[in-house]
Amino acid sequence: MSDSEKKRETIVLSGLGGVDLTAGRPLLAIVLSLVVSAVFMAVQGANPITAYTAMLKGAVGSVAALANTGVRAAPLLLGGIAVAFGFKAGMLNVGIEGQIYAGGAAAAAIGLIPLPVPAWFHMTLAVVAGFLGGVIWGIIPAYLKAYRGISEIVVTLMLNYVGIHFVSLLVHEPSPMAEKGAFYPQSPPLLPSSHLPILIKGTSLHAGILLGIALALIIYFVLQYTPFGFKTRMLGQNPEAARYAGVNVKRQTALVLLISCGIGGLAGTGEVIGLKGRLFDYFSMGLGYDAIAVALMANSHPLGVILTAFFFGALRAGAGRMETIAGVKTPISQVIQALAVLFVIAIGFAEYSRAARLAQKEQQEEISHES
Repeated sequence: MSDSEKKRETIVLSGLGGVDLTAGRPLLAIVLSLVVSAVFMAVQGANPITAYTAMLKGAVGSVAALANTGVRAAPLLLGGIAVAFGFKAGMLNVGIEGQIYAGGAAAAAIGLIPLPVPAWFHMTLAVVAGFLGGVIWGIIPAYLKAYRGISEIVVTLMLNYVGIHFVSLLVHEPSPMAEKGAFYPQSPPLLPSSHLPILIKGTSLHAGILLGIALALIIYFVLQYTPFGFKTRMLGQNPEAARYAGVNVKRQTALVLLISCGIGGLAGTGEVIGLKGRLFDYFSMGLGYDAIAVALMANSHPLGVILTAFFFGALRAGAGRMETIAGVKTPISQVIQALAVLFVIAIGFAEYSRAARLAQKEQQEEISHES
């Protein structure tokens, strides 16, 4: 490979998810999505300034509002980290929804067992079980991807439906995890010793949000400053170069996907032992798919996922107040989310095209100079 080709590859790869991502891309996408949504509101006869002011107050205007934002951001943060970590190795884990159900079910199973241990240890066991539930759910796609070359997108997507219906089976009688005579399919209440601690008294804000922030920092450190992270990034940018450099590509692929699935299981763990206190039928309601959007908007940067998760959480927390004060229906929050993701993709594509054109121009100039 010539020097010009290497330079072109470096430029292009940085636009496709390498470590040199444009940090301002998500912020620009957020601004553009809010501007376009404001136009939609104005066309419908609503005052965008009033609407956004009401949304802001509903999201961060009080302690209760901040707590509500944090509760809504927590599963998106954990799920987004799971997607982002897999993407750094060139894999798209779209099975977060199924992993949420698997992790939630595993954590609930531990939370229902009265154990002769301190409360903090019971809670820790439930968290570990949730992570392992996601890992177990990822064994099949990890093996098929690493050792059989089968797309992880297809396998993880199909396992979503298995996970949803598996939990549905668990909470319906005569399953031992089902509450007898319940008006809605659910498990009995989990033991208080297994619950994540509440951070703000009188709210539902639980320690899952701290777990998500801590994991984002850990994943960032691992990716940037450890041999495992270097191998992961190398695998995502150029698997053949990674193999040539001595990386066990199959093992690295399997490990990364298993860890990604385990973190996805933690997203369900937080919902079950942190927020709901029991296992419900259909408790996720699409959080795993929203987590993919969170990661995409953050360009799969672990620290960027924190920002985008809280942005999505704020939109959802403030949408109700916006509807009450400004008369703008709550689905506008989903419109803003979708526009933000689309703008991130569009900006990224424009940057990629520009980088490719510059690389091609440099290559042509080099050829002309040599001739």
